[in-house]
Amino acid sequence: MKSKKASVSHRERLIEELKRDPALAADYLNVAAEGGDAQSYLLALRTVAEAQGMTKVAKAAGVPRESIYRALSPKGNPRLSTLTAVLKAAGLRMTVATNARR
Repeated sequence: MKSKKASVSHRERLIEELKRDPALAADYLNVAAEGGDAQSYLLALRTVAEAQGMTKVAKAAGVPRESIYRALSPKGNPRLSTLTAVLKAAGLRMTVATNARR
């Protein structure tokens, strides 16, 4: 008899929620961007891409899957074109707003 998993990891739950809710994915990336840490943003974008299905995102972005994993890693240094392609493939886009804390 197989035992049922008693709990789901935070990451698994996050990926499931991001998969179901594009507005949540946008909010998640915006919060990561507000932090000002490029590595955190890249990891957040990687999580969103994984939620959408990395193979599907890579194909839609026209970028090899391995390249996306590398670009969105803690040591990644992606081109702007790669970031925008991944965002577009995930059904999102990048925007810029004024800094209200002047």
